[in-house]
Amino acid sequence: MTSDVSKSPKGSGRSRTATRVLAASLALSATTFGVAGCDSAAAGTLEGSRLTLPVAGGTAVVDTASLAVRAHTDDGRQMVLSAAAGSGLGAPGPVTRTADGARWSYPAKGLEVTASSERGRLRIKMRADRDGSVNWPVTGTDRAASAVQLPRGEGLDIPVRDGFWNRSAEKGGLAGSTVDMGEGLALPLWGYSMGRGTGGSGGGAGVSYLTPTDIGTSLRFASTGGRLRATAAHAFDAGEGTRDYDVSFSLTDGNPVAPAADYRSYLAQHGQLGSLRKKIRKHPANGKLLGAFHAYVWGDARTASGVEKLKKLGVDRMWLGYDSGPGPMNAQAVRAAKKAGYLVGPYDTFANGQEPKSADSPTSVWPGRVYPDFCVRKADGTAETGFGNRGCYLSSRAFEKAEPTKHYLADRTRTMVANGADSYFLDVDATGELFRDHGKGHEMTKAGDREMRLARMQRLAKNLVLGSESSQAWANKVLAYDHGSGTPVDDGLWKLERDKKTWGGYFPEKAPGAFFKPVQLPADVATAMYDPKYRVPLYETALHGSLVNAERWELSYEKLPAQKTTRALLAMLYNTPLNYVLDGPTIAKNGPGLAALQKYFSPLHRAAGTEQLTSFRWLTGDRTVQRTVFGNGKLTVTANFGSKAQGGLPGGCVDAKLSGDKQPRRLCPAQLNG
Repeated sequence: MTSDVSKSPKGSGRSRTATRVLAASLALSATTFGVAGCDSAAAGTLEGSRLTLPVAGGTAVVDTASLAVRAHTDDGRQMVLSAAAGSGLGAPGPVTRTADGARWSYPAKGLEVTASSERGRLRIKMRADRDGSVNWPVTGTDRAASAVQLPRGEGLDIPVRDGFWNRSAEKGGLAGSTVDMGEGLALPLWGYSMGRGTGGSGGGAGVSYLTPTDIGTSLRFASTGGRLRATAAHAFDAGEGTRDYDVSFSLTDGNPVAPAADYRSYLAQHGQLGSLRKKIRKHPANGKLLGAFHAYVWGDARTASGVEKLKKLGVDRMWLGYDSGPGPMNAQAVRAAKKAGYLVGPYDTFANGQEPKSADSPTSVWPGRVYPDFCVRKADGTAETGFGNRGCYLSSRAFEKAEPTKHYLADRTRTMVANGADSYFLDVDATGELFRDHGKGHEMTKAGDREMRLARMQRLAKNLVLGSESSQAWANKVLAYDHGSGTPVDDGLWKLERDKKTWGGYFPEKAPGAFFKPVQLPADVATAMYDPKYRVPLYETALHGSLVNAERWELSYEKLPAQKTTRALLAMLYNTPLNYVLDGPTIAKNGPGLAALQKYFSPLHRAAGTEQLTSFRWLTGDRTVQRTVFGNGKLTVTANFGSKAQGGLPGGCVDAKLSGDKQPRRLCPAQLNG
């Protein structure tokens, strides 16, 4: 894999490849070809409190007295990977050498620490013998730090001096905000580039931080001297099962997607990277995701005639979903969809329970005493109130314990797909919204909740094309598709969605305003979510070829008119499907535009949807022209987000070239109907 960034002064479009290859990419390539990887037999050196260990691309130096970490790269750079731990560690105990590093302790905090060189990375593990916390690593303190990478949704690359992001979170920025890494990020990582200017010129070095112990870990941003710094914190809690903390550092070439490439190699090395090709072999219906756009259907769009209208427009692949309200797609409509080559699936959730007599959704109605007996319980015994203050959240462990004899989940699924549906959307199961449950007989930690959810998703995936909401990386092996991880949600979006007058409510039933009413995003929300100069494909770099990722289902393509061109270009650049909501009138009005976009997307996604994203570049200093490569040249996509032509590519247009194409295929979304 190349993770090179092309830098081109004055926006010329002419590229200069970065001189250093991403260390993690070497590890990934080695894994791909069946080689052991980047392990080094050298155990480094220890001089006083300075532990020096070999890493791919140089050496790392750990100060055992303070946990400050520096690096010396093979090309002569010196970098600060972490400042000293932010909370007092106390005096360290004696340092003992190990085969691949060293171990020591901080008795005052009850911490045992090991540092090692592992597959080209510096790995530091902590184990606590008591509850407490540590603020570390402290990142972004190197004066050369120029940009921070954050996997909010698909991903962001943020210049550390950028005025917008140095604002407070209330104004759309990051300063003063804290994100739960086990819940608020799509991938358990972040990164920094060193020496690269805001236009993408210069640079050639960086660092990736991976935290597989994401539960109990958070990342806090501060603006110090007008520069963004990020400090991780981990809570050691025996009851939560978070007494272990694990951080791996990698030296990178400074490319904005380098941390995600490092994480992909980590997943592959640990047997945690899924393969869409394998999922298709095991269950061929998964193959119908390739080339498909996604849409939730309402009203007449749920009928066989609605499906046939899409087919007549030339739409050759679609994923069609429908909610759990009255009038789901019937068997005739499902047959029509499958005949057209489409996937069909219901929306469902196993997360909510309500009193059956007063429940406001059929998915919240369960037999027997599932409600309230399966409610997640807090430490004081009260139920964990459900989404929107409705009922309670249901315990995944309670369901798993009951399933062998009661079959609540199997019976629910069987009922939901009795119409012949071949797909399933299981809301929230793959998100980071996990619970500690104190309920008698079904106690669990958040890690246990994750395990229970994975178990039931694995069962569903055997016979159905399974998707979930805002899937985090830990679910990538069981899911075939995801709705939500493509969206870098700003908190201002939730505030807007709660304003039903502006956003739209859940009526009329056949075309709810919440989904169909066009909305203008506030300027700061639009910048935080969709300004292309900040957007980078971290999620796709890590997981493209494992599952198919789309935006949130309430953010259909037509919902945000001002972002349509940008979102279409991003979808083609990242090789990810657009999502829609459809009823009879919208098929008539917007169907031709949908068909034209899908016709362009389909052959590209069929060719590259199972491939790795192997390169991401900015081709101009202002970041308006961007390029991706999939499968080492199988597909190359160039998008111009600007208003002026660059290198022959008009503003607002995208060129895609499959291997074997003599000329690129061009799409200018703004010129389409709808």
